[in-house]
Parts: sequence; structure tokens; C-alpha cells
Amino acid sequence: MTTHNMLIAPDFSPERFAGWHMFNTLLQKRASMKLHLITPASHSEQIEKIDEGNIDLVYANPFDAATLIREKGYRAIARPIGKSDEMVIAASAASDIHTLEDLSKGATVAMADNRDVKLIGLRLLEAVDLTEPDLNWTVTENYQAAARQLIKGEAQAAMFLAEIYHGLSRLTKMQLTVLIESDLATISHVLLVKDGFVKEDELRQAVLDFHKDDDGKNALIELGMPEGFEAMNEEDAEFMIDLMETLLD
Repeated sequence: MTTHNMLIAPDFSPERFAGWHMFNTLLQKRASMKLHLITPASHSEQIEKIDEGNIDLVYANPFDAATLIREKGYRAIARPIGKSDEMVIAASAASDIHTLEDLSKGATVAMADNRDVKLIGLRLLEAVDLTEPDLNWTVTENYQAAARQLIKGEAQAAMFLAEIYHGLSRLTKMQLTVLIESDLATISHVLLVKDGFVKEDELRQAVLDFHKDDDGKNALIELGMPEGFEAMNEEDAEFMIDLMETLLD
């Protein structure tokens, strides 16, 4: 039986790792296919893996999904229900930055290598007349490292995926202050398949049916997607990409 590679974007909370393995194991049984789960540690590793040309399925963030659909021959088939990609801008609770207005030109902003988070964050910063060149940017290995930079005073602000921020330890969050959290509700990660994937129909149905039994529900809960997935077609994907491009303009 052919083994198909499924890559998961490296921007999920560490506590979701076991959930992805549960999801992969069940998906193999339900779609009657062999899947090899790939969890790159960084965005650059993700790009390297996809550029090798043997990734059949990708759970991608919306920014990368746009590129994969437009340039790499992938097609969206599903997205999580009620799980939009919101982001948080935070500062150290010990600093003198308590609101977005307290951020000034020249401030250092820490974040993991996640372009859609940065894109949304820059739109939020427009409200206080800050643009990308006004700030110093430091890219960290992950969001936990960005939080550590805030706490140590090495950065004045940090940008996080909202789910990851809210999943930080209680001790860490006690040392941070949320300056703003987005509320877009229309942009989400998506599940993509490579054009020509021979078992697309079986895979899509298996993903959409995950919420129908206890094993599937448990896996979805572990992933923070208790409502499961809904189908996504080409028109849905183009609408989301257009929205991303509007944010870029």
C-alpha cells in the first residue's frame, strides 16, 4: 500500500501534538490508506519539506494556503468549524506598556515565523499609526520563546496565535498583558490535498465524519476542534485568499 505524507503546519500548541497523532491513526483506518505524519519544527523546514514535492496533504495556515493553492498545485477540501485564526499582541506585565497606544516607534516585537499572524498584527497596529518599518522584529524558534523574550525584557511586545497564547502556562500568562486580540472569524487553517491525489473523496469523507463517533470526537477535542471539520470548496478558498490579499493591500 502506498504511503502518503501529511504535513501539519508548525504553529500548533505543544499540547496538541498527541492529538495530531490520534487524528492521523484514525484517519488511516477510516480512509483505508497509509499516512506518514510530518510535523516540521519551523516554517523554513515546512517550506523545505513541501518543495521536495512528495507531500500529499497539508494542514496549512491561511497565508501559506494561498501560496500552496495558487502556486503549488494544492486544493482546499476542509477546514475546522468555529476555529478561526485569531492573534494576540502582548507585552510584559512588568513593563510600562499597558495598551497598544503605549507602543512606540523603535520597539522590538518578537514572534515565531508565522506570516499571517504578522499580517493581522500589522493591521491592528495601524490603529496606533505603526507600520512594519517603524518596529524592530525578532523571529523566535516558537511562540514560547517569544513569551520568554517579553518576560526577560528583550522585546517590548510579541505577537501570538491566540490559541497558543491562551494555552501558555498560568505562570507565564501572569507575567504578560494582552494589548489586543483580533476578532476576524473568517480566516482559518485549511486541509489541502495535492492535485491528482487518488483517494481525495475517501479522505474528505473520513475527515468530515470524525465528529460522528466517540473515538473521532476525542481526537478532535485533543486538537481543540470539538465541532470537527466542514467541507471547503474552491469558491470558499478563493474568498479566504481574497480576504488575505485585502489585508495585504
